[in-house]
Amino acid sequence: MAVDPALSGMTLPATEPYEITRAKIREFRRAIGDTTGADTEAPPTFPIVVAFSALQQLMAHPLAGMSLHRVVHGDQRFVQSRPLTAGDVVTAQLTIDAVRQAGGADILKTRSEIVTAGGEHVCTAHATLVHQAEQPAG
Repeated sequence: MAVDPALSGMTLPATEPYEITRAKIREFRRAIGDTTGADTEAPPTFPIVVAFSALQQLMAHPLAGMSLHRVVHGDQRFVQSRPLTAGDVVTAQLTIDAVRQAGGADILKTRSEIVTAGGEHVCTAHATLVHQAEQPAG
């Protein structure tokens, strides 16, 4: 089943609040092999932790018909207003900017706005997702 093009332009509800802690920053730094940074400021790629919850909402949407194991990233980038820091409580809200089909795959351009509980913009996470539909048995 192809992703419904009607998803283009849709904004999903904000994710549940996510608290950035020193422990989470340390864990992320270890996972990416960064032993040089402090545990009070998150690395520039840390927003994927928050944005991934928004991506999971998209995959669960009935019009999407997506499975994580069939998705690859065509592009991922972060535009930050400021770094995430320990003590921040943030949410992500995903918008599907475009949906198109090419070569038997669905290509979705998404944008997740990450803001603090007080509404301060911290980061915009952009992702291009390439979803290969399941092929019929034959």
